[in-house]
Amino acid sequence: MKNIRWGSLKIIIMHIVLILGGIAMILPFVWMFVTSIKPSTEVLSWPPSFIPKSPTWENYRTVLREAPFGRYFLNTLLVSTISALSILFTSSLSGFIFAKYKFPGRSVLFLVLLATAMIPLECYMISLYLLINRFGWINTYQGVVAPILVMAFGVFFMRQNILSVPNELLDAARIDGCSEWRIYTTIILPLSRSALGALAIFAYMQAWSFFIWPLIVINERDLYTMELGLTMFQKRFTVDYGLISAGSMIAVLPILVIFLILRRNIIEGITLTGLKG
Repeated sequence: MKNIRWGSLKIIIMHIVLILGGIAMILPFVWMFVTSIKPSTEVLSWPPSFIPKSPTWENYRTVLREAPFGRYFLNTLLVSTISALSILFTSSLSGFIFAKYKFPGRSVLFLVLLATAMIPLECYMISLYLLINRFGWINTYQGVVAPILVMAFGVFFMRQNILSVPNELLDAARIDGCSEWRIYTTIILPLSRSALGALAIFAYMQAWSFFIWPLIVINERDLYTMELGLTMFQKRFTVDYGLISAGSMIAVLPILVIFLILRRNIIEGITLTGLKG
């Protein structure tokens, strides 16, 4: 009887911790939305109030009127899509090679690849800028997307997932006359669909929230991404938090919708990854 009570108590405590964690994660988004519908006088009032006294949608109208967020959205969508497709292709293909092929130096090469994930962009940003400038890619889409075409974490993620594919299945395909490329396209990719869905979200989130590199490589407003577009409401001496919150809500909404649509793939892909190897 004591074991049953203790088991029930542990479940209740676990759910309480999870609920508190969920509230802590959702609260900033709720606060951002609440701020976005406050007039400027309420945003800076003290003490701050959580519930707006005079809610208004004027901040959203001002944001859409003063900044071409439609163009910024298309720019961000283009950059994010190219980045995500490239990461899915390179990560799945590299993960397939590291998981199913044996060649000299495989482990060392894989460790070196993983080590690059620990090096932040800021460490090699200057040299990368000089290289992009030499290519003539300043103020171009290819200059923006160049640093996010490959993801070291994506290679590791896909390798761990592909390790769970039985080698006997691949050997049977080779006996039937399948080429290695056909094995990759007709066996590996379909069996890794959940992991690819999860990785696609990670890649989109990385590209969608990319800020420091576009800030350096883009000078023309027609090429701004949504993150850069938000800087239009940050003045030299003042910051309009209501407009920035409204713009942030517009910027985060598409990726939130994609997450809600593909959340099952994300959970399944992360859960199944790493069960072998």
